[in-house]
Amino acid sequence: MAYTESNMLPLGTKAPDFALPDTVSGKTVSLSDVASGARATVVMFLCNHCPYVLYVNPEIVNVVAEYKSKGVSFVGISSNDVVTHPEDAPDKMRTHAAEVGYTFPYLYDESQDVARAYDAACTPDFYVFDKDLKLFYRGQLDPSRPKRNPIPPTGEDLRAALDAVLAGKPAPEIQRPSGGCNIKWKS
Repeated sequence: MAYTESNMLPLGTKAPDFALPDTVSGKTVSLSDVASGARATVVMFLCNHCPYVLYVNPEIVNVVAEYKSKGVSFVGISSNDVVTHPEDAPDKMRTHAAEVGYTFPYLYDESQDVARAYDAACTPDFYVFDKDLKLFYRGQLDPSRPKRNPIPPTGEDLRAALDAVLAGKPAPEIQRPSGGCNIKWKS
């Protein structure tokens, strides 16, 4: 597994719009659907097979469960090329979402245009937008990494960013890139 870090889109960037198929509901879901009425919106680039995502999935589920009730909306997007990585195909995404307990839309970005718009580089990659959909945080869930730093995932970095945005505080000064498998780009 090749290790890649996130690109760190500039803070304050307006969330790029999208309308993608949700592999769970079968409906098309847009950014406005996800962010409507939310106090903050978290966009996560995920996939089914990445060992880095698999390692933190239980903590992602915990963070979503805790912060949804506080007015935060969540969406997962997979942008991997399913020709080279068929385990990330939409029908497998639906099964994976059910198995790991995702309670948020899990969208498929077949064109990879959304990943490019967000300057996403790896899975997992996390983006927190404020109520006005301006980028507040981008980077890691926490410092845990399988093999590289095999400590239990806590979600501490993402939780700190969510706590700050919900409290109306400034964005965390130190924002560390996420790291994991590179997005599997089409050739």
